[in-house]
Amino acid sequence: MAFMAVLESDLRALSAEARRRYPAVKDAAEHAILKLRTLSSPSEISHNEDIVRIFLMACEVKTVKLSVIGLSCLQKLISHDAVVPSLLNEILPTLKDHAEMPDESVQLKTLQTILIIFQSQLHPESEENMAQALGICLRLLENNRSSDSVRNTAAATFRQAVALVFDHVVHAESLPAEKFGSGSYISRTNSVTGDVSRSMNNSELENNFSSGKPLLVRETKTSVGKIGLRLLEDLTALAAGGSACWLRVSSIQRTFALDILEFILSNYVAMFKILVSYELVLRHQICSLLMTSLRTNYELEGEIGEPYFRRLVLRSVAHIIRLYSSSLITECEVFLSMLIKLTFLDLPLWHRILVLEILRGFCVEARTLRILFQNFDMHPKNTNVVEGMVKALARVVSSVQFIETSDESLAAVAGMFSSKAKGIEWSLDNDASNAAVLVASEAHAISLAIEGLLGVVFTVASLTDEAVDAGELESPRCDYVPSAKCTGKTAVLCISMVDSLWLTILDSLSLILARSQGEAIVLEILKGYQAFTQACGVLHAVEPLNSFLASLCKFTINFPNEVERRSVLQSPGSKRSDLISDQRESVVLTPKNVQALRTLFNIAHRLHNVLGPSWVLVLETLSALDRAIHSPHATTQEVSASVPRLSREYSGQYSDFSILSSLNSQLFESSALMHISAVKSLLSALCQLSHQCMVETSSGFGPATSQKIGSISFSVERMISILVNNLQRVEPLWDQVIGHFLELADNSNQHLRNMALDALDQSICAVLGSEQFEYHAMSRSDDNSQDVGSKETDLSLLECATISPLRVLYSSSQSIDVRAGSLKILLHVLERCGEKLQYSWSNILELLRSVADASEKDLITLGFQSLRVIMNDGLSTIPPDCLNVCIDVTGAYGAQKTELNISLTAIGLLWTTTDFIVKGLLCGSAEEKEKGNVEVNSVSNKMDGQKREEQTDNISNDLNSHSSSINMVNQDKLIISVFSLLQKLGADERPEVRNSAIRTLFQILGGHGQKLSKSMWEDCLWNFIFPTLDRASHMAATSSKDEWQGKELGIRGGKAVHMLIHHSRNTAQKQWDETLVLVLSGIARLLRSFFPFIRTLNNFWSGWESLLLFIKDSIFNGSKEVSLAAINCLQTTVVGHCSKGNLPMPYLVSVLDVYEVVIQKSLNFSGSTTIKVKQEVLHGLGELYLQAQRMFDDHMYTRLLAIIGLAIKQAVTTSDNSEAEFGHVPHVLRTVLEVLPMLCPAEHLSSMWLVLLRELLQYLPSPGSPTQSEAEDARQSSTSDHIPDVPVKTNKTPNGTASATVQKPEVTSPTTGSAPAATVNVPSYLFAEKLIPVLVDLMLQAPAVEKYIIYPEVIQSLGRSMTTRRDNPDGSLWRVAVEGFNRIIVDGISKVAVECGPDSKITKPARMRVWKEVADVYEIFLVGYCGRALPPNSLSAATLKDDEFLEMTVVNILGEEILKSPIDAPIEILQRLVSTLDRCASRTCSLPIETVELMPLHCSRFSLKCLQTLFSLSSFNDEAGNWSLTRSEVSKIVIIILVTRCECILNRFLVDEKDIGDRHLPTARLEEVIFVLQELSHLVIHVDTASVLPLHPSLKTGLVAGNPDRRPHLLVLFPSFSELVVSREARVRERVQVLLKLIAKELTLDKVITGC
Repeated sequence: MAFMAVLESDLRALSAEARRRYPAVKDAAEHAILKLRTLSSPSEISHNEDIVRIFLMACEVKTVKLSVIGLSCLQKLISHDAVVPSLLNEILPTLKDHAEMPDESVQLKTLQTILIIFQSQLHPESEENMAQALGICLRLLENNRSSDSVRNTAAATFRQAVALVFDHVVHAESLPAEKFGSGSYISRTNSVTGDVSRSMNNSELENNFSSGKPLLVRETKTSVGKIGLRLLEDLTALAAGGSACWLRVSSIQRTFALDILEFILSNYVAMFKILVSYELVLRHQICSLLMTSLRTNYELEGEIGEPYFRRLVLRSVAHIIRLYSSSLITECEVFLSMLIKLTFLDLPLWHRILVLEILRGFCVEARTLRILFQNFDMHPKNTNVVEGMVKALARVVSSVQFIETSDESLAAVAGMFSSKAKGIEWSLDNDASNAAVLVASEAHAISLAIEGLLGVVFTVASLTDEAVDAGELESPRCDYVPSAKCTGKTAVLCISMVDSLWLTILDSLSLILARSQGEAIVLEILKGYQAFTQACGVLHAVEPLNSFLASLCKFTINFPNEVERRSVLQSPGSKRSDLISDQRESVVLTPKNVQALRTLFNIAHRLHNVLGPSWVLVLETLSALDRAIHSPHATTQEVSASVPRLSREYSGQYSDFSILSSLNSQLFESSALMHISAVKSLLSALCQLSHQCMVETSSGFGPATSQKIGSISFSVERMISILVNNLQRVEPLWDQVIGHFLELADNSNQHLRNMALDALDQSICAVLGSEQFEYHAMSRSDDNSQDVGSKETDLSLLECATISPLRVLYSSSQSIDVRAGSLKILLHVLERCGEKLQYSWSNILELLRSVADASEKDLITLGFQSLRVIMNDGLSTIPPDCLNVCIDVTGAYGAQKTELNISLTAIGLLWTTTDFIVKGLLCGSAEEKEKGNVEVNSVSNKMDGQKREEQTDNISNDLNSHSSSINMVNQDKLIISVFSLLQKLGADERPEVRNSAIRTLFQILGGHGQKLSKSMWEDCLWNFIFPTLDRASHMAATSSKDEWQGKELGIRGGKAVHMLIHHSRNTAQKQWDETLVLVLSGIARLLRSFFPFIRTLNNFWSGWESLLLFIKDSIFNGSKEVSLAAINCLQTTVVGHCSKGNLPMPYLVSVLDVYEVVIQKSLNFSGSTTIKVKQEVLHGLGELYLQAQRMFDDHMYTRLLAIIGLAIKQAVTTSDNSEAEFGHVPHVLRTVLEVLPMLCPAEHLSSMWLVLLRELLQYLPSPGSPTQSEAEDARQSSTSDHIPDVPVKTNKTPNGTASATVQKPEVTSPTTGSAPAATVNVPSYLFAEKLIPVLVDLMLQAPAVEKYIIYPEVIQSLGRSMTTRRDNPDGSLWRVAVEGFNRIIVDGISKVAVECGPDSKITKPARMRVWKEVADVYEIFLVGYCGRALPPNSLSAATLKDDEFLEMTVVNILGEEILKSPIDAPIEILQRLVSTLDRCASRTCSLPIETVELMPLHCSRFSLKCLQTLFSLSSFNDEAGNWSLTRSEVSKIVIIILVTRCECILNRFLVDEKDIGDRHLPTARLEEVIFVLQELSHLVIHVDTASVLPLHPSLKTGLVAGNPDRRPHLLVLFPSFSELVVSREARVRERVQVLLKLIAKELTLDKVITGC
């Protein structure tokens, strides 16, 4: 074991040290080593005293080294329990002897050994041993020869020994072992609140001994207890300056003894409370000692005058008061009275500070303060010691205002608080033995007093919270009940403390807070304010609460008063303007102000349910804060001190402002957590503040008034905030808030009125936008909702109460701006919350109805905006019984005369309403829905037959798609109401209004007609549509024609300047004409959309007849616009339904009758209107026929053509020649040209093609045309079709019964009469020029039979038009005719082989006649009018080129399209056509050489073109594959003529060459010869063609049949070639040589030559 080894080592050291001088000790040591080796544990050593005695023997030698070794070994043996207690009697004397040795190390070893004895099992049990052991320590402590280290060690050893003694007492007496004190004074935290909180926590552990509960008191039972009692008595005697009999000590330092007593008193409370003997010592000896020490009526000399002694005395007193006041009431009362008295005496400052520290300690210990107050202040026979303490502390605090260095002292106090907040302890030095180091100051004393007062405050607050937790007091979160009395013990204690102390505390704290600027001290005091005020609120102590609130509010914000402002303004050297601007609402928020405001917010949040009337104090401050926050001149102290005012927005001041503003808002937002009575109290306080400012505002002006208005604004805003945050329980608050707003709205101040209106707006919208209304709006659509019925009444009352202020405000106020403001609020409500309203619609509509009668434009505008929101977005939420009222209100706005745009928009809203009604968005029964569907289907079934089924499904689906339908009876009533309003507005004197109303009326009918019943349609037709038409017609006929002057804009040059009005609207009649046009357009739309259904209405035919009469009258007597509208009305009706088969014949005939009458009587009228009417009628006729072809028969078609022909004749005979001069066709004729392509006869009217085309041919330049009988004879000879002589006309009555009757045409057939009578003179052929393309197009569309009947006439007419080239070469008629003729040849006649097949109905005579006319035209035009010389400069070069191209085209078509095609033309026709080409080709060669030189180039080119065509017709190409019989015949005819023509040309060349001599031949002649020679060399002919050549039979038989290059025609011209060999022209000779070689090849002579 380590211990045994160490012990053996010590014995060896002892043996070595004693070897020389003390052999006995050496031998004993060696013997002990041997003995020790036989032992194994400390317990075995304890049974063998030899080992212990060897160390005692060493100590008895009393040498330093041996004593040190011996004492060290004794310590080890004792600590290891290797010494039996019986040896203590031998050890203690040895220690006593060693204590008297002068060596310091030995003395220290001795003290260590004594302490180890007390800590081991050798602890003295007898009084003698105990006294001897403790006496050794005290003698070393008091020995003057002892060193400082020995004395200090002795003091510490004695202190620990005393503690071990009393610990042994506690154990032996079975006392509670807990130690409740620390043995020294309790250290402080960084704040007073921390000290109080810690004391509250410690009080939980000390509760058993501090609560005053009776304990089981008994006498001391053990010897240990008696030893402790003896020790306590001796210590008390020593502290009193006497001697200790038991310890046998004459005296020691009193401070040391008192320190030990203080330690015992603070750490062994149970011992004094339970053991009677100990309590008696405490009561009689210790308390007497302390009372004597506290007295100051003797001179403070020696030790008792030292600060440390005084501190120990005071701390001991404090322990007695804190720990034993319940048992030592009288003594504690004396002690407390003495302590309080000490604060009044003129003591040294350090002494006063010590007393204040003790008093502060009592104040910050909640348990102590509570016991003291219970035992003394609340006991009628005892002194009010707590109150006395508080007053004493307050007196110290108040002394600061009387000392000379008060400012410096306050600054020092602030510094002390700041240091403490940072954790730096600022208390007195713990070493109190030297008064010189005790530096005290007045600031120290004041700080202690302040902390003591704050400790009382926080103690009261903590005890109040404890009472709340125990259920003795209601939490401030609960509702305040004024009648409730506090009966709990803690609650009564708190109330008594508040009543006794609040005034003193308030005076002191307010004084320090007012004069202090340090952040830490301000925060600490404000915490006290908050804690005490909250406690007063919880305790319902109204007076202290209001006093503390009022005091706190003084420190929150300061506006400069009038005196301060005047003093600044009157100061010399200041600029008045700058000062005024700086002083206006100039507020500087110091950090103290900011913290005070935060404290106020905390209090208000904590006590919101119990403040009650005290809210006024808080609200006045918050109002001032609100003004400061929103003031441009407000700033914080730091910014104002260092930053220029213009740049303060860039500083951090706004963080403070924003935080305060946020706190200000959060306070009122938290009203949702308040009880309803507390919210009412808060609202009452706001109303009180606002009302007070209202009274002051009405009697003042200037900045003060501005401040009051700011306070009112604050009150209003906060009331709104409260309302918004309490929407779930707004009913009991609404009347109070709105009543005040209405009172504000009635104020004479405009700013206040506007403020009230804004507040009303926000409040109403907030309530109606709350969740309860939203939930109700959702639950209305839920039929299964169970809770709707229970809340219906309350919600209806709330909704009506919410809306009713607007009506009251509008009706009661005489101010226009207030009335306008109420309407603006209503508008906002409807825009934001309209869908949630249900019960207040009648009030809203009644209000809007009254606004419509107002004379102020602004009011009407605002009212109508609300109505528009309702009509556009809110119809689905309006109850059904309010719809009729809504329609009437809309009509009232439409009829008002103040604002035109409102009237127009109101009319549009009526359309919106009707759309809503018809779509059935209101609730109705299922039976009514079914009935509505049946009626609508009955309407739909009368619609268009092709879409009847589809429309029925669409209508049914449209209605069924909505969740509910409208009651059909109510629906009809509502729609009739709308129609009645529109009819009235349709007669309004304002054109814009009536036009809009009429337009809307017809748009409604057009858009929703399918959903109206038959009875509704009849009502609309006879009660609204026709009366409206009659009214408009009457007003248009009777209105004034005087021109209006526009609105006067000003005066210029002494004359009034008026706004310009368009000429089409500058009279009343023109305005009514515009209205009439709208009526007619509306009727046209209805007839177009619903005619099949409308004509089934009762007596509609009479209405149709009256409409036709009106239309005819309007066409003849109305303006241009009315006439056109009347025609359009008729036309759209007929055209829209003809193609669908929905228009009976009588209606079609009636329309034709009207058009015919219009055209016939149009000669009686003139002007642009008549022309435009004719144009529209003609367009209408064309469109009518186009859509109603199936309904036309021969008679009606002939009648149609007659009407158009009449229009043409009228236009031709009455047209102005000025148009012809400029090359313009009259408007009517242009319209005819547009209409004619529409008149192609239908398939069942094929016989009318001849009538149509002959009608058109008579307008071409023709001397006459075949009669109708000739045409019929020709047609009957060529076709077997039968055309009736008399047309049959089918009539239908209006009811639909058909009857066939034979009628004579009312208009003479266009082809009857003599030809001259039918021909008209068209000026400058303009109409004929435009007509030819139309004629050709129609001609090509005609059936084959009719086409070949009319072909000759058409070709003949075109040919005559082509011949106009001679008289008018620069005209367009002949060119158009040529183009038309070419089209007919290419597209018509050239296809005769296809159309004239074996089954064709076209006879050969008819075809021959066509070919005859074609040959005539070609012969006349080509020979007589093409390739001719024209007068010089008659046409431009471009025109000449175009004309030449046209001529070439005619030749190409003749050669390529006719003569090369397989046509069935007779041989004589072919010969004529070829002869025509030959005649044209012979022009150059037939002229004498002198004339050829003068011939224009285009003439020679035309001749060559014809010659080239002849070559082309006679040539043959195997690859062509298009050789036919007709082509063969043509080639035979052409080859004879061509050979003859070539021979003539060659001979003419030879003659001219001889005659001309040395001169050059004309170019035309030379070019012609070369062209002929060249073409001859290329020409290859067919065998059949060669058979007709005039060759010798031997030559014909000698030709090789298989030769592909057959050129026998060259043999015929061989003589001419032979003569040309000697021609002077080299090119001619070259070409002749080529031809001769070809002849040789043809005769196979080339083979003979090769063979040679």
